[in-house]
Amino acid sequence: MKQKDIAINGDSAVALAWKQINPDVCAAYPITPQTIIVEKFAEYVADGEVTTEFICVESEHSALTLCTTSSSTGARTVTATASQGLAYMWEMLPIASSMRVPLVMAVANRALSGPIDIHNDHGDVMSARDCGWLSLFSENVQEAYDMMIIATRIAEHHDVQLPILVNLDGFILTHAVERITPLDENDVKKFVGEFKPLYPLLDVKKPVSHNLMDGPMFYYPHKYQTVIGMKNALKVTKDVFKEFEKISGRKYSVIEEYKCDDAECIAIILGSAFGTMKEAVDQLRREGKKVGVAMPRLFRPWPIEDLAKLMKGKKTVIVMDKHLSVGAYGPMFPEIVTAALENDTMPKMYNYVYGLGGVDTMVSDFADVFREVKSGKAKRINYFGVKE
Repeated sequence: MKQKDIAINGDSAVALAWKQINPDVCAAYPITPQTIIVEKFAEYVADGEVTTEFICVESEHSALTLCTTSSSTGARTVTATASQGLAYMWEMLPIASSMRVPLVMAVANRALSGPIDIHNDHGDVMSARDCGWLSLFSENVQEAYDMMIIATRIAEHHDVQLPILVNLDGFILTHAVERITPLDENDVKKFVGEFKPLYPLLDVKKPVSHNLMDGPMFYYPHKYQTVIGMKNALKVTKDVFKEFEKISGRKYSVIEEYKCDDAECIAIILGSAFGTMKEAVDQLRREGKKVGVAMPRLFRPWPIEDLAKLMKGKKTVIVMDKHLSVGAYGPMFPEIVTAALENDTMPKMYNYVYGLGGVDTMVSDFADVFREVKSGKAKRINYFGVKE
């Protein structure tokens, strides 16, 4: 059923998606810029618009502990956090993935302390990237809404069974009011379907135990099972994207490309800055420069073959990282380089660390990045926006 467009901010759009999904359990703790998500969803709970058991816990660590437990019992579970909240959950992140619980978490991306900063960069999610969680990125509010619905299907697929992060840039998307086209609630419920957990703790006819002591002989094989789940998630994600297009008319890919087909130089970037970079590409195209930009919508599992195909035949690749791996480079840069190694020839590779702590990066700034690389003045690793 065709729905009317609405004006809504990113946090409220996530809460709306949760309302339409109607999860069994939500446990969360407020933290800027995520707070609106759980506040709005708590209103839906209080007004009886969902049947969700909502628990306001005393910390983010408790939130993820409770969510991991509820999901392992067979309850469809959601939560949300940001920045220090995700950091406070860190102990439980690899436990959740090793227990193979398909819970869904919205992350309102925000810089990590210290110094204290409440604005957007990708320090929180990048610090959690090796904990065994699937990870999706959103460019705008519509995508934050859509990805939340899509994430539920991916995580709960029996060939995957892993927790998933849905990333939306703090304040840029969480608090920005944009026009979106929501789905009909019945269509959402039909799309996500009934949660059919594998090996739930409350299945008394088939009793199981979760998260016991492994020891060296079993720990590695146990961890490798999550590797298999991640590998399966790539195909599952592509299939779910196709199914979602049928009910929404909106097409998504694991790698979103913009004017990359004939481009000699492409930039690779994550999140809302993808839209800003598109405008920079348009400006440079009007100047006759063959440039393009792409966004890995699916960050985990890392779509290495799709990225290799994207970079094949390109002369230059610019990797834009909104986080700094101190003492090295941006965290996405080595992963892009590794993907490029799948091809017979390597493009020239440049890394730009930008936007830390939410510093504004304008269309003109992104255009200057392309120009600097073209001029030959760029270093291998560049810190855009500060004096080196």
